Amino acid sequence: MAMMKIEDTFYISHGSPTLSIDETMPARHFLQSFQQKVYAPPRPSSILVISGHWETTYPTLNVVSDGPSDTIYDFYGFPKSMYQLKYPAPGAPKLTNRVKELLMSSGFKRVDQEKNRGLDHGAWVPLMLMYPEADIPVCQLSVQTDRDATYHYNLGKALAPLKDEGVLIVGSGATTHNLKMLRNTTSVAPWAQEFDMWLKQALLEGRYEDVNEYKEKAPHATVAHPWPDHFYPLHVAMGASGQDSKAELIHHSWGLSSLSYASYRFTTRA
Repeated sequence: MAMMKIEDTFYISHGSPTLSIDETMPARHFLQSFQQKVYAPPRPSSILVISGHWETTYPTLNVVSDGPSDTIYDFYGFPKSMYQLKYPAPGAPKLTNRVKELLMSSGFKRVDQEKNRGLDHGAWVPLMLMYPEADIPVCQLSVQTDRDATYHYNLGKALAPLKDEGVLIVGSGATTHNLKMLRNTTSVAPWAQEFDMWLKQALLEGRYEDVNEYKEKAPHATVAHPWPDHFYPLHVAMGASGQDSKAELIHHSWGLSSLSYASYRFTTRA
């Protein structure tokens, strides 16, 4: 049977963990319709998630070799029902080894593997909505917040061959992520709107170099991302799509005045 090639990579803004239960959130409905409206089959052979909730010094992969992945509840003070949710997807040890091999052959000198680490909420919350069957093997890759965006773009470039092997690459973060600036209001903070709009224009125009240099080029860059953990997954997804890829905004909504749920598809040009 020929391996199905996947031409798209994705960046999903997962926003607040309440996405897992809150039916009023547009981003929740968007993710629930993912298989019908955004990305119809072929079903991926496995999924590689780059989550903003796992920061390490060196690229690190989780290895779950037997049985389902544990569900990590890395959030505090939320409704009890959220701590009972499970996403028991199988681990993807073969994919873990393949990712390590690709990164090391692309010049990443050290790639670590962490045994028995499950899926953090940057992975399981969106996947629970996108692939509720939890039957596709999942592997997670960490971000290195002491490195820059170009480093993460190059990390993505090294992963590009996985698409030809049927692997779906998903970066999971937040297009704007400043938790100190969240307000319970429906009006959108101007700085968030400006950063979000700048990013959209840069991506749709294919100015990936500018997105890699967002700290110098984007308005309000350090307000939108005081820490880059939730933005670097975008650079990985963008890098994995190839420099001639086409970016498309596939969802947009706002939460808590300054949390953008903008999500993007990157399609490789043949």
